[in-house]
Parts: sequence; C-alpha cells; structure tokens
Amino acid sequence: MERRRFIRLMGLSSLFWSLPLRNLFASTGPVVAVADGADAATITRNAINALGGMKRFVKPGNTVVVKPNMGWDRTPELAANTNPLVVRAVVEECLRAGAKKVKVFDRTCNDERRCYKNSGIETALAGMKGVEVKHVEEERYKKVALGGKALQEWELYGEALSADVYINVPVLKHHGLSKLTIGMKNVMGIMGGNRGSIHKNIDVALADINSVFKTHLVVVDATRILTAHGPQGGDIKDVKQLNKVIASTDIVAADAYATTLFGLKPEDIAVTVEAHKRGLGEMRIDRMKILKV
Repeated sequence: MERRRFIRLMGLSSLFWSLPLRNLFASTGPVVAVADGADAATITRNAINALGGMKRFVKPGNTVVVKPNMGWDRTPELAANTNPLVVRAVVEECLRAGAKKVKVFDRTCNDERRCYKNSGIETALAGMKGVEVKHVEEERYKKVALGGKALQEWELYGEALSADVYINVPVLKHHGLSKLTIGMKNVMGIMGGNRGSIHKNIDVALADINSVFKTHLVVVDATRILTAHGPQGGDIKDVKQLNKVIASTDIVAADAYATTLFGLKPEDIAVTVEAHKRGLGEMRIDRMKILKV
C-alpha cells in the first residue's frame, strides 16, 4: 500500500509523512509484562502471552532449560524458592510450543535431595513427559572464557550452555549481601566452583557472567516475596503475598521493575547498575513499555 494512502487510512497527520513507518509504532524500550491475580499458573501464562507467547521463544524440537531457584530446603509458602505452580506453568507452555525436552535443575545451597523435594518443584513436575528434573552433575561443568572485569573465566553448567533456549525463573526476594536476588543473581545456579568467592565483588562478577551467558526469557515469580532474612528465610512473618508475575526478554529491565515492588529504585541495586552500564539491558523504568495484564 502506498505510504500516504496508508497514513490517511490510519487517520494520521501529514506531519508524519517524512517519518519511516516502522518508527511510528516502535516500542520506546524493552517490554516488561506484569500479570496480577490469585492463580499463579494463570498469571504466569498471561505474562508470557503478553510477550507474544512461548512459541516466540521455543520452536518444535528444541531442548529448553527452565532454571528456577530451588536452592534452599524450604517449603513453597516460605518464598525462598520459586513457586512450583509458576515453574510448572512455564514448563507446560514450553511443551505446548513443541519442546522436545525441558530440563529443570539448580545447584542448591542446602542438601539437593531435600531442596528439590521440599521446594515442591520436583513433585509439581513429576510424571510429565519430556521433562527431566535431576541434580547437577560435577562432570558436566565446562570452563567458559568470560573476559570480565572480575572474572576472566568460570565453570558453567554444560546442560545450560547446550540448551536451545534458557528460561530464567527466579523468585523475587531479599538478599543480605546484594539487597535483592532476582534474575541476574539466579544465574549463579549454573555456576560451578567456589561461588562464595565472588561475593566480595558480586555486582561486577554477576555482570561478567550475564554478559556472556544470555537468558532468552526471564519470568520473575513475585507471587510471594521474601521481604527479610534472605536468601534462605524460614519465617512466614517475612513473606508477603503480591500475586504478581513479571516477564521480559530483557533481564535487566525485569530485575529493575521487580525492584520497585520492594519500594526500592533500580539504582539501589549494584548489579542492576553495573549491567546497565555495560549495555546488558535497560534499568530506567520510564524507558520501558510496561504491559499490565
């Protein structure tokens, strides 16, 4: 269709004739979908669908890694781990999109058997065809060149490195060192070696890892948030029900928006600032397109 006729049909002013059409409808920044509701599975799907649906990310025959936080021997209501209903909804959407295999794992901080079971995630995914929930295996770590400011190289989990699609599904919660732990910190679950050693320079180290290892989709569980004594928690008094799920392809934007749910600003979180400075994503809320669904 000839450009001027198209613009007239759309009811647009001739003042725009000199502008490329693609710029008229372009988003001003990354899209962050925020879904709200009491049903965790439903709002998880709503957030993903607002971004175009899982078929945008997962193609038939793909191997997908869905990486929740299940690092702690805590039950779901204590909000130390990702809500199992959120995880199952993400996995189900991957399978519907045609994934051949969905792998779910985390390098836990407490005993892995108890973490997998008591988090509720192992049980939630039990019996699902095409879904593999297993403990990490030391021999599968591979040394990766990072060339970062703090880390020149590190061992990362081979199952994550070889996946066609990596979906990061953190829980939003307090952290005693980094203030919050969200998407960028959840990537620590694929790190081998002595992860504790990065705590002295954690914001720079996490930016180093996220600059090389890319998350294709981040789905932040904010159905229940741990407001204090994180990352392990253990007291129901520290848990707040928010009934929200956030999704984005921009991990920095997702983390930045999630930070506001704590009454904090993105610039209060050092790793968000460091990642933004490196061009890994957007931290300025006014530069994002927020879709509330």
